Amino acid sequence: MMRRVIFTIVIAALLWTLMFSPWTAHCFNFWWMMTGSATLLTLLATIFAPGWWRQVRLTPSNIAFGILIAVALWGVFWLGDKLSQLMFDFARPQVDNIYGMKEGESPWLLTALLLLIIGPAEEIFWRGYVQRTFSQHWNPNTGFVVTTLIYAVVHAGSFNFMLVMAAFVAGAAWGLLYRLFPERLAALIVSHALWDAAVFIWFPIM
Repeated sequence: MMRRVIFTIVIAALLWTLMFSPWTAHCFNFWWMMTGSATLLTLLATIFAPGWWRQVRLTPSNIAFGILIAVALWGVFWLGDKLSQLMFDFARPQVDNIYGMKEGESPWLLTALLLLIIGPAEEIFWRGYVQRTFSQHWNPNTGFVVTTLIYAVVHAGSFNFMLVMAAFVAGAAWGLLYRLFPERLAALIVSHALWDAAVFIWFPIM
């Protein structure tokens, strides 16, 4: 079980490095690469740990909870953006580099990819598979901490401090909620999908 999850994490790290590294990112269309990578990781999670969908209950309460999480997390990032600009001269340029990845792309297409594939797939893989596996192997607290750190580290190949910190904060939020409410994976899927679309397309933090 642990060998399989470590194997998938290595695959994720390699794919994320290829997508975000300043030396390789130009070789791919980021959005299609991200969509393919997220789909592959979900497929691996399904093969290695079939039955994760039993955790997903798309009830009205989970949908409402997911919306609430997305709104709260957007607010945290808005505040974090303002504070980081006061603290670091490099903060805004690095954030602008992240937003630059959507230039020339259809906002409708990106919205669909974020809502239907990328956002849900990341939660299914990182929380529904990786954190769940680590929590079963060790304990829920260790599973939460280790998954949060790995989720941040796989973005390190971007050499973008703001992106790594964004991954750490968002991963910590979703990971803690999964630690507290493991039966609410559906809410986390909804929140991740909505937050992705909101922060990148609907209400970018500028």
